[in-house]
Amino acid sequence: MFINSKEDLINYFHQGAKKDLLIGVENEKFLFDGSINSRATYQKINQVLNYLKKFGWKEIKEGKNIIGLSQNGKNISLEPGNQIELAGTKLKNIHEICSESFVFLDQMKKACNDLNLKMISVGFDPITKIENVPKNPKQRYKIMTIEMPKQGKLSLNMMYQTCGTQINLDYISEHDFKMKFKLASFLTPVSVALFANSSIKEMKLSNFLSYRSKIWQNTSRGGLPEIFLEDMDFEKYVDMSLNMPLLFILQNAKHIKSEGKTFKDFIKGDVKAIKNNKPTLKDFEIHLATIFTEVRLKQYIEIRSLDACEWDCHCAGPAFYTGLLYGNLDEAYEIINKWNKSDVMNAYVEAPEKGLKTIINNKSILEWSKIFLNLSRNGLIKRNIKNNSEKDESIFLKSIENTIANKKTKAEKTIDAFKTKKEINFFYE
Repeated sequence: MFINSKEDLINYFHQGAKKDLLIGVENEKFLFDGSINSRATYQKINQVLNYLKKFGWKEIKEGKNIIGLSQNGKNISLEPGNQIELAGTKLKNIHEICSESFVFLDQMKKACNDLNLKMISVGFDPITKIENVPKNPKQRYKIMTIEMPKQGKLSLNMMYQTCGTQINLDYISEHDFKMKFKLASFLTPVSVALFANSSIKEMKLSNFLSYRSKIWQNTSRGGLPEIFLEDMDFEKYVDMSLNMPLLFILQNAKHIKSEGKTFKDFIKGDVKAIKNNKPTLKDFEIHLATIFTEVRLKQYIEIRSLDACEWDCHCAGPAFYTGLLYGNLDEAYEIINKWNKSDVMNAYVEAPEKGLKTIINNKSILEWSKIFLNLSRNGLIKRNIKNNSEKDESIFLKSIENTIANKKTKAEKTIDAFKTKKEINFFYE
């Protein structure tokens, strides 16, 4: 079906509303060749993908090249610098989310052991200079490598040197979306500080706790737009999307440059590169996936402000946000609704460097983290979803509890350890 008007797109988001709220998580990992301590090439990644097929994964191809795997609603995909991403299926609770993640990580561990690879779970590659990061043959990345730096000076660093954790949460209605989207946006500096895990760059201190976040603030089509701190609704998000230039258009399995045309131009039939064809909803979905803001809307809300982390905190971020957005939305929203927008934006800029010491509304993020952790815990307890051992989802907050109790993020622990262990093997899981 062709898109003919803005109303078609607004209706698309309305159709995303759900009665049964599910959770989806995307985890990204760096892989290094163990024999030479350098980022894994596409050839090496190809071996990994073929290895994983023994666990029932089916290959996804672009032309003759394997670019990913799929299995029962899950996908393994390649990021521009051959980072591996698991996009999990939508699940009911954090117990299931955590189980899914650990099955994948166990499979990856076996692949790494047998193929002499090593895995690093941090927000920024601590070792490799950008000019030494190997590429892969995915078509879209060739276009993005050319176009992205035009509007964001660190866009290529984002593409080739970062890894994150994304959390996907549903909305019941437009009103529910507005509250959840605003809460997630206001909590972005809290998230950046609390989950900071990218303090090393090229085997030196980066002078940031979340260098990844600093990069995303200087990425084309990224960051935290001030409009997100207002009462965002479906129409406003559509307007933003319509006026944003297309990165590329997928037609006949080929990625085509859009030559600066916006999605609004696409609807008008004013894109000569594709013979003035009009877009479908699939085209719109592709366009939405090229918006790289800290929070974004598809037919669900995607929270993108967390650095990648190791096994001990893998489930903590999804649990934290599930407890707030699904278990204790009203109370959490009441707090952030009193915050000053400019204060939040300042905190967002400062959080990558200052971490938990960053101030919002006259309190440190450390103090705010205590408050929101308690709200999240109560929300998860209220959900009362238990595992076979009769433990509810709040058990997955342990990593955050330790961070707050010790007043030290993973990034700061890494800095302390790195000062005494300035070696490559320090980073490998």
